Amino acid sequence: MTFDYDLVVIGAGSGGVRAARMAATYGAKVAIVEEFRVGGTCVIRGCVPKKLYVYASRFKDQFDIAESFGWQVDASFDWPTLVAAKEKEISRLEHAYASNLEKPGVEIIRDRAEVTGPNGVRLVRGGRDLTARRLLIATGARPFIPEIPGAEFGISSNEAFDLPALPRSILIEGGGYIAVEFATIFAGLGVDTSIVYRGDCVLRGFDEDMRRGLEAGLTERGIRLIYQTTIASLAKPGDDVLATFSDGVTAPFGAVMFATGRRPNVDGLGLETAGVKMGPDGTIVVDQYSQTSVSSIYAVGDVTGRAQLTPVAIREGWYFAETVFNDNPLAVDHSLIPTAVFSEPEIGTIGLTETEAATHGDIDVYVARFRPMQNSLSDRTERMVLKLITEQDGGKVLGVHILGPGAAEMIQLVAIAVGMGADKADFDRTIALHPSAAEELVTFKAPSYIYRNGHKV
Repeated sequence: MTFDYDLVVIGAGSGGVRAARMAATYGAKVAIVEEFRVGGTCVIRGCVPKKLYVYASRFKDQFDIAESFGWQVDASFDWPTLVAAKEKEISRLEHAYASNLEKPGVEIIRDRAEVTGPNGVRLVRGGRDLTARRLLIATGARPFIPEIPGAEFGISSNEAFDLPALPRSILIEGGGYIAVEFATIFAGLGVDTSIVYRGDCVLRGFDEDMRRGLEAGLTERGIRLIYQTTIASLAKPGDDVLATFSDGVTAPFGAVMFATGRRPNVDGLGLETAGVKMGPDGTIVVDQYSQTSVSSIYAVGDVTGRAQLTPVAIREGWYFAETVFNDNPLAVDHSLIPTAVFSEPEIGTIGLTETEAATHGDIDVYVARFRPMQNSLSDRTERMVLKLITEQDGGKVLGVHILGPGAAEMIQLVAIAVGMGADKADFDRTIALHPSAAEELVTFKAPSYIYRNGHKV
């Protein structure tokens, strides 16, 4: 049987773009279908604009401590300037992504695609049918909006980047990394910011010292934390959005943002037509090589629910192309992924949390807490935290967790050592770089405390 293409990719985000480009490099005839903008969530309305806005918000902290270093600062902020600069940058990146696809011969089709069978795709707007030897679903995920009365008066992270003006105040529902990152952004830009979360502390699943350290940092920046509560309904009787909480309290806010998780973009894709097996949460079920229950259909990235991180999607797209189009079967290891939270203070983490590690056997825990040097001339009291978790008696490093300036950059490099199976002696052999915060990781002399037989000693 002949096909129009060797591969049709649905979704031009990070995973889909990498897969399409690599497959074309290996000689495949490839088309990629995208209904919005090339680059996907990360480039257009995720990681990249978020990090740019985080940078913008951090100037406030820098201005606050500048006087202690002899600077006199008189600064003001202009929201439209930031939005315009962001748009210019993501447009540049979108062009670069498209160019990188076109160079090896990938055809970019700007339309919505629906799967019509194991080898078929229909272009909704163009009314055209395509056939391909293999299909790759890389449609990512979208923000989840709770089904509550007045939900339409709230926004998600998608809309937050392009608000016509900064609100006087904002309420953010959620306790994950998107919630705390946007709280950092809005508070840093001068918006009266509150977080409402159903749990008892932000960042569920992270190491407890990181959670509590971030909690203190958010509070120090004036962010209100409302725990064990949710938004029951929203209304808009005037300019403000009126939020009614699950405890019956009501309060007005300039804007309300939902950061309540993300759901896979599978609605209307037609996957059921092809017989693709789906998980109970709407994710596409795949094997270690990203193959679905239908042998000709694959899926990578957030839509599979394995790890909703851009570098993971890129690696999955790359390994898909290697496996299918270069006869080089490769499976992504999802067990050890470095993660950063671009909040303020920042968090970088890899490996097991203290709680998780303690269930695996006897462990040693090393903790350092100190004021970052950049704050030493000011009256800021915020503490930086670095934690190293090892098997007992200085064995294999099981986890590293960092809270404070530069945490993300540090954890990326630490991840190399942890991924190679380094033990405490390997860290100890490394000569410290002074003065730096990271030197604490290689100068621990004795555990701060230990766990033996499941008990903290």
